[in-house]
Amino acid sequence: MPTEAVIVDVVRTPSGRGKPGGELSDIHPADLLAGVLAEVVHRNGLDPALLDDVIGGCVTQSGEQAGNITRTAVLSAGFPESVPGVTVDRQCGSSQQAAAFAAQGVIAGAYDIIIACGVESMSRAPMGSNLGAASLGGELLHSRYPDGLVNQGVAAELIAQRWGIARDELDAFAAESHRRAAEAAASGAFEHELVPVPTPDSGSVEADETIRPGTTVEKLASLAPSFRTDALAARFPQLDWRITPGNSSPLTDGASAALIMSGEAAKRLGLKPRARFHSFAVAGSDPLYMLTGILPATRKLLDRSGVRLDEIQAYEVNEAFAPVPLLWQREFGVDASRLNPRGGAIALGHALGSSGTRLLGTLLNELEATGGRFGLQTMCEGGGTANATLIERL
Repeated sequence: MPTEAVIVDVVRTPSGRGKPGGELSDIHPADLLAGVLAEVVHRNGLDPALLDDVIGGCVTQSGEQAGNITRTAVLSAGFPESVPGVTVDRQCGSSQQAAAFAAQGVIAGAYDIIIACGVESMSRAPMGSNLGAASLGGELLHSRYPDGLVNQGVAAELIAQRWGIARDELDAFAAESHRRAAEAAASGAFEHELVPVPTPDSGSVEADETIRPGTTVEKLASLAPSFRTDALAARFPQLDWRITPGNSSPLTDGASAALIMSGEAAKRLGLKPRARFHSFAVAGSDPLYMLTGILPATRKLLDRSGVRLDEIQAYEVNEAFAPVPLLWQREFGVDASRLNPRGGAIALGHALGSSGTRLLGTLLNELEATGGRFGLQTMCEGGGTANATLIERL
């Protein structure tokens, strides 16, 4: 039999507002990540010396997040110096890719016990600060796309316009994300995945700062578009500019970690696997409409897995912007109640490098709470790529 990659546990920090004054903004990102690394081994009674590797996701790898922050966090967590660490960047899907690399390494026999994780402190390493004044690509890329590419917010605008997703539909989806997240938080649904974060003033952050329980469509309708400029309005006269801070994910600080190992290792250590990795897919898409890669990635995943969408009990489609999950729902015709049932990144935050393993934990806990068998996770990514992962609860 082929080696099976199983998920033993997934933990995360609360989501902090990714700006100065946010509840996690005084904490170094290496310390944020170290906290979840230490907790995931501690609560499973694992000797960290047994880890073959730690693979972490991080997008803005500059400043405090430079120099292979995963290795820095491994050392900060007090793990033995023999434990390696590596940091990957697949934009918003970085830690989902880290989990895929980890699981694939287990399946291939290269790893036995491993942690996949991710971190982003958007308050301390602002998005895009690693670029400075540099441009993405050189003459070859510019000759292929002479009109130039756009940022993700404009891509979200183009998607909303092309697929006819109206502003009131976007705002209604965003309000529902906050309602579901607030309901889940109030019921204690996030307690098993959350790790309190000590703060410098001897306090601790124990709940998501980004959830706004009182969000209404009426309040969201008053917000101005985020990405319109005169130059972009001239280039894209068809757009009526529907993307606002309210129907986008907020800038966020956070970290998350998943303990992954072979089924044999879990049995040897007396640990109970909670789920197994079933299938993986990654796909590229038009970099102008860069957030649409979730469509080919999902189709590829379903083809490879042999599992039908109606056999999957929960779908986590990252809410980078409201048009993304709405587009996915529209294309696949899924039951809206199964899509981000505990709310998504619009309410729970999108700490870029951490979001992949954050979604994994939320998905796993939803399957366990409902008795579902299969869960699908997919994430749009800057530059026009996407990851998709299928897990099976055990």
